[in-house]
Amino acid sequence: MYSHEKYHFKEVGELIQKIKDLKLDVPVSENLDILKSGCQLRRGEIQNKMVIHPMEGCDGELDGSPSELTFRRYKRFARGGAGLLWFEATAVAPEGRANPRHLYIGRENVGTFKKMLDYSLKEGKKANGEEYKPYTVLQLTHSGRYSRPINVPAPIIAVNNPYLDKKEIQHYHIITDEELRGLEEAYVEAAILAKEAGFDAVDIKCCHRYLCSELLSAHTREGEYGGSFENRTRFLLNIIDKIKSRLEDTIGITVRLNVFDAISYPYGWGVDKADTNQYDLKEPIMLVKELSKRGVEILNISVGNPYYNPHVGRPYDLGPYVPKEHPLEAIDRLMRMAKNIQQQVPTIMVIGTGFSWLRKLGPHVAAGGIKDGCFRLVGFGRQSFAYPDFARDILEKNQFDEKRCCIACSKCTEIMRDGGRTGCVIHDQEIYMDIYKAGRKDKPSLVGTHEADHI
Repeated sequence: MYSHEKYHFKEVGELIQKIKDLKLDVPVSENLDILKSGCQLRRGEIQNKMVIHPMEGCDGELDGSPSELTFRRYKRFARGGAGLLWFEATAVAPEGRANPRHLYIGRENVGTFKKMLDYSLKEGKKANGEEYKPYTVLQLTHSGRYSRPINVPAPIIAVNNPYLDKKEIQHYHIITDEELRGLEEAYVEAAILAKEAGFDAVDIKCCHRYLCSELLSAHTREGEYGGSFENRTRFLLNIIDKIKSRLEDTIGITVRLNVFDAISYPYGWGVDKADTNQYDLKEPIMLVKELSKRGVEILNISVGNPYYNPHVGRPYDLGPYVPKEHPLEAIDRLMRMAKNIQQQVPTIMVIGTGFSWLRKLGPHVAAGGIKDGCFRLVGFGRQSFAYPDFARDILEKNQFDEKRCCIACSKCTEIMRDGGRTGCVIHDQEIYMDIYKAGRKDKPSLVGTHEADHI
């Protein structure tokens, strides 16, 4: 591993040289045209290869409905021209919300979700022309151990985990098999509502150690949802099977999947049993093959846990600690994992991730990854908060505007940790600077200067 350093590249050649110096294999392309072409699906198309990742704004109404600020955010995303708009994590049960303003879809507010979607699409056409029609996905979730529906932690876990369990929480409710079976039905009902609202697809969120993700590593759990590979993947696959049984092929199903937790076995998924820092994709690839058999066409991969080891999946300049590796090493690992999965399961479209740290050079690595066969679509998360027009600038100007790019400062995450509505503090100051300052007042810095000692 190499020492962590902040981003400092002025042009593509400098990045290519650094990749060589670090003896990495991150593909880079000078030509960005491949990002502008589309992809065909069984039901519809994706007009270009750029994706807005699901980014929680923590700005819903208390009943789970999208708020005025939520409408604003998705208007900006749609006007940005990306081919795929992945709407943020939306709870399928009130107790599964990660904060009091977490979106939740139910029979009583499905109309508001429809209004948000229709408004976003209308605004997208205004900015990009009548032919613009992004593919839309609504992410469905249960926050599990990170549930906090009324501003007090109310964790619901699949299994105890010595790396993630917190001493200050006296009681962790371990969800029962019966409760999991009931929750499967809640996902189905949410998918039905998503279809009514007009979304092209739903995503079963299975990443970042939320409930569905945690079940994948439930090696020590007893019963029908723990232990064996078949049992640990049962919840996710049952949800997909039940949605397909109820809705047939009238709505697409996607998955955002953690493929590497970077938490020691038997408490982590996709990890080498002897070395936590090394991935083992045997089980993740087995699962992806099962997803493909069930008609899942798009796989949005992720790694790590933003609450425990965020640098693994979100390389940054400033964060809660200084990683023991260079950000390009994290990007290299993400590319290698994506390529392994894409090559072994070519029937599925893998979405690449981790580009925001690269600023204006992100699209060059994204295009290089597509050309190298690492993935077929490219997702931007933090970048979309900072610079929602990134896709349109690639389509029209063939480049990112450096002055508008995400600077990987982690302030959007800090707002979340402080319980506020989140967005880009740097490039959307009119809305988020005051929220950030209010949340940070009289609190210690969340930016760590110490080298990580827990990973």
